Amino acid sequence: MGIVLVLLAACGAPPGPTAIEGTWQGRIEAPGSPLDVQVTFAGDGGSIDIPAQGVSGLPLRDVRVDGTAVTFALPDAPGGATFRGTLDGDTVAGDYTQGSAPTIPFSLARGELTAPARPQEPQPPFPYRADDVTFPSGEVTLAGTLTRPEGAGPFPAVVMITGSGAQDRDETIEGHKPFLLLADTLTRAGFAVLRTDDRGVGGSGGAASGTAYEVLADDALAGVAFLRGTEAIDPARVGLFGHSEGGYLGPLAASRGDVAFVVSMAGPAVSGEDVLILQNRLLREQAGADPADTEAYLAFLAEFTDLLRAGDVEASRARSRDEIIGQLATLPESQRPGPEQVDAIVDSTLDLAPFLLYDPAPALRALDVPVFAFFGDKDLQVPPSQSEGPMRELLAGGPDAIVRTFPGLNHLMQPTATGSITEYGTIETTIAPEVLDAVTGWLSERFS
Repeated sequence: MGIVLVLLAACGAPPGPTAIEGTWQGRIEAPGSPLDVQVTFAGDGGSIDIPAQGVSGLPLRDVRVDGTAVTFALPDAPGGATFRGTLDGDTVAGDYTQGSAPTIPFSLARGELTAPARPQEPQPPFPYRADDVTFPSGEVTLAGTLTRPEGAGPFPAVVMITGSGAQDRDETIEGHKPFLLLADTLTRAGFAVLRTDDRGVGGSGGAASGTAYEVLADDALAGVAFLRGTEAIDPARVGLFGHSEGGYLGPLAASRGDVAFVVSMAGPAVSGEDVLILQNRLLREQAGADPADTEAYLAFLAEFTDLLRAGDVEASRARSRDEIIGQLATLPESQRPGPEQVDAIVDSTLDLAPFLLYDPAPALRALDVPVFAFFGDKDLQVPPSQSEGPMRELLAGGPDAIVRTFPGLNHLMQPTATGSITEYGTIETTIAPEVLDAVTGWLSERFS
């Protein structure tokens, strides 16, 4: 459902949407990670771009100017969001609130947003083929891009598996495109690479959330089957590369089908419940959250997961609703989302069930192909302190397994001092060169 955002202007604009028509760029001053935005008003509609979150052209609705008040609706903004500002010539400045988060400043000025520097992002012309492709997975059609070296081959190949959330084929995160960079790097090294939009994203059919892990693993195997039937691909040398939650799905797919290798980048080796509890503890500690509030929230996560594990979906839903309503109660009443929006937030928490309930141990222990699993030691989302040891133990019986932790890198394998998720968009490096070299070297040594 759409979320109504309100801009209260304070001076001088004539009535009607034409008072603000055009393109505005600015920033929401989120603590530690300012969020750049571009808003385009056109008649009674328009759009918003949030490059750091991979949002482009998200529609605005019901843009109105009534005296000095400007209002517009932004569909699908989670948690309810409100802008309140003052129009002063070609600038607007004020406060922004979303969901239960604290109010933070924002500002807009007429003009277009300058894209953040991404020096590693590959640019054409490319010394290899790049084709948009589609292929079936069950009753769903998946869409993606296949890059492959020039020449007759046959080439080894990699199927990329994204992390959590609705991801595009480049796994666009905070303005970075790690899968585009990995595909470019590996294709230049002699590998074909298939990267696809998640279900419900871009050109792919199906639902963007709530899909069982077994189905998502079969999507990866459908990519493997597609590559094996593609000209110039060596069917005996097709493997999987998974990032984050994709590190769960890669080994699971390998346990359900035949693959040549598995690469896991920041993939957990413990249950999703354990990952989420430690992740939330570390992130809240870093953000300076009240320790009592943190413990209360972690207790909620454990109780919520226990209810899901018991199969009591309605009790899980009720417990989630209580928690969300309690958080939203800290907001002024005028800023709280309506019942339908609360329902959408509750549904999104239930979508966490596959992750929370998943135990990767059986699939990891059963891997009988070469495996390269690696972490960043500053990762707060999948901390290596929690997963590196179990990963080594679970892979110990395999024929060729390497587990490695890179110093000074975060969950995206970017160089960082703190590992804070708020830094992802501010760091120019998409993936540290030493990681690209290590992945390329490991694969080339075994499969070139």
